[in-house]
Amino acid sequence: MEKLITEFSIGLFFWQSLIFLIVLLILQRYAWKPILKAIQQREQTIKGSLENARKVEQQSAKLKSENKKVLKEAYQKRDEILRQANKSSAQMINSAKEEARQEAQKILQNAYSDIEVEKQNAVSELKNSVGQVAILIAHKVLDDELSDQQKQQKLIQELLKEVSLN
Repeated sequence: MEKLITEFSIGLFFWQSLIFLIVLLILQRYAWKPILKAIQQREQTIKGSLENARKVEQQSAKLKSENKKVLKEAYQKRDEILRQANKSSAQMINSAKEEARQEAQKILQNAYSDIEVEKQNAVSELKNSVGQVAILIAHKVLDDELSDQQKQQKLIQELLKEVSLN
């Protein structure tokens, strides 16, 4: 091995250079073109992937903003529906209160009219009872007073005078 390192041979140099050039030409013709072509294809694929990634990112951002917009609209619609529901429920409650108040008013009016009718019936009954009692008392008083003939004549005379004056 020492001999190789210390001695320089032109023939060996020539053959090694020739072999190197032949290998270089073979590699250039058969290996480098496919390797360079594969590298260029890989570069194109990477550029295309990067471009697609940018497009996807832009679409994603666009979709995200559209989703936010749709979500905002959905919240607004939800709020509007809730407002309308609250308004409707308040109207229904007010309507029910008004109907209940009117129904209570009708019940009170019916009760007052029933009370008035009962009161009139009671007064009428009381008048009838008082009238019957008065007639009964008058009958007894007259029986007592008219038992005598002279008292009867005097009472008739007084009644005739009252009737003729009216």
